Amino acid sequence: MIVSSRSEQEYRAFFALGDDDLAGRVLDCSAGASGFTAAVGAAGGDVTAVDPVYADPQALRDTVERSAAAGAALVDAHDDRFTWSWYGSPQRHRALRDAALATFLEDLAARPERYVVGSLPDLPFPDGAFDLALCSHLLFTWADVLDAPWHHAALTELLRVAHEVRVFPLVQRGAGEPVGFLPALLDTLRDEGRCVQVVPVPYEFQVGADRMLVVRR
Repeated sequence: MIVSSRSEQEYRAFFALGDDDLAGRVLDCSAGASGFTAAVGAAGGDVTAVDPVYADPQALRDTVERSAAAGAALVDAHDDRFTWSWYGSPQRHRALRDAALATFLEDLAARPERYVVGSLPDLPFPDGAFDLALCSHLLFTWADVLDAPWHHAALTELLRVAHEVRVFPLVQRGAGEPVGFLPALLDTLRDEGRCVQVVPVPYEFQVGADRMLVVRR
């Protein structure tokens, strides 16, 4: 299990988020130990995080620390496929993640109602509960484990609970290999009447992973 503690700054870059995007009801799906919900919530935003790991909050810190070590090893193993241009240095990357984890843990203790146990492709929310759903580093990242039918079911579920869905990145973990079934999946969504766009974002860590998927009902 990989559980990351990504920051609000990273989320804003992953998903090209401006303040207007965060004015409605927002879902962070498979949020892990991200500090995004805490930070946006502290600024007055209406944000909910969902992840199966919230079923055991006592084990979360250890899981995140193990995941950070595994993530660093993955970057080292594919160092030619990563760029530090957005972060500036490995030290800033780690500092952002450590600060995000602290923010998350504090908010989880103070406002547990923001953190809901659940997982794709069966979310515990009513139809249209959110204006925007964000999904970071799950869909497509794990395409070697989660197949095309799972991805279609997951996107369909996200579109059930939210009017707009943004997914980042669109490549697989590690070397950033392309997802073979992605073009056909996008065609299927279009055939179903969805509005589908692939949009550049102001972020790149894996080389070439600088676009997000935007799908609307």
